[in-house]
Amino acid sequence: MQTAFLNLLDEHQAILHKVCRLYRDTAQDREDLFQEMVYHLWKAYPSFRGDSKVSSWMYRIALNTALATFRKREVRIQYQAVVTTEIPTAEQDDQQEKTNEMWKAIKQLPAIDKAIVTLYLDELSYRQIGDIIGLSESNVGARLTRIKIKLRKKLKPA
Repeated sequence: MQTAFLNLLDEHQAILHKVCRLYRDTAQDREDLFQEMVYHLWKAYPSFRGDSKVSSWMYRIALNTALATFRKREVRIQYQAVVTTEIPTAEQDDQQEKTNEMWKAIKQLPAIDKAIVTLYLDELSYRQIGDIIGLSESNVGARLTRIKIKLRKKLKPA
């Protein structure tokens, strides 16, 4: 059982890292959250029946853990720009700036909206997002519409 769990964790750990980056700013906070998520996944693993995809199951536990620990202690999220060592072209620089601004705007959303938009950006269906978050498919669609409007307003040039 332990080997199977570790294999699943190794195969899908990008999900956990993505949630950690979205809900925590410092490397230490991300590492703490990652360990907490692995602990909760390990506890839940014996009861995983395979009714849903492994990635959906992991997303659900990761997001629930992030949201639960987020509520326990008010973590102050600070945006940190991505730093690279290569010299970008003007077009790449502009695209990176737009991407950074988008993630900055996403980080300002309420916790549940952040989760929804992250799953949407990972190209999950409304039904899959609803299953993970605990919302109906139509509620996910309505919330995504409102989230997109909020993000457009935040990203609109002054």
